[in-house]
Amino acid sequence: MPATSNQPLLQADVCSINFGGLKAVDCFNLKMYPGELVGLIGPNGAGKTTVFNLITGVYKPTGGEIRFESKLLKGKKPYQITACAIARTFQNIRLFGNLSVEDNVKIARHLHYQTSLFGSIWKGKAYLREEDHQHQKISELLGIFGLSPVAKEKAASLPYGQQRRLEIARALATEPKLLLLDEPAAGANPQETRELMDLIRWIKDKFNLTILLIEHDMQVVMGICERILVLDYGVTIAEGPPEKIRKDPKVIEAYLGEEPV
Repeated sequence: MPATSNQPLLQADVCSINFGGLKAVDCFNLKMYPGELVGLIGPNGAGKTTVFNLITGVYKPTGGEIRFESKLLKGKKPYQITACAIARTFQNIRLFGNLSVEDNVKIARHLHYQTSLFGSIWKGKAYLREEDHQHQKISELLGIFGLSPVAKEKAASLPYGQQRRLEIARALATEPKLLLLDEPAAGANPQETRELMDLIRWIKDKFNLTILLIEHDMQVVMGICERILVLDYGVTIAEGPPEKIRKDPKVIEAYLGEEPV
């Protein structure tokens, strides 16, 4: 049954995960509805990226369950979860550095290729139509992210900011409904940060996305997120709109390490 405006697109119920004796995430709950842009923040080591890894199948929850469009994700491998229409970027950029910018996006498009093995070997009319269609999709994404001029260059040769954009473009190439962005503004200068905020708002509407965002730059979080969850030592200590989170005593204490005056 597909998600509706009254039904969560993503739902995590009392999810926990232990690494040895360490409880990295404890009883995490989240409901995300179609079209939302939600921030997940907290001090270093709070468990934010671990939550992303639980959602995308990198880790299996020790307890609890995660559903996407009402379907359990339990037991699915990361590539199967990507096929469910969930995509992510990484805190540390993970591009195919020796491949071209264009080929990085093309690999992500492979999920949507329709040509059979026989057709790809013989390269008939159906194959050529498919290649043309996929090339158009790739070119559109590269254009949106300002990467068309460097399409043939190796990904590793790009400046840091362009690598970040390429990683987002590659994630969008899988045609997700839910996009997980892990610190997209990391390493960005103030001008790049402002441009990134505008870009995230735009792609959310352009691609009809629901977005879960991890970010340390509070200008980004407070500027674009409609709702924010705050983790501290794997536990959710606050949830609400930016104006509420900004004044929450528990949040101030978690970030400053002391009781607010």
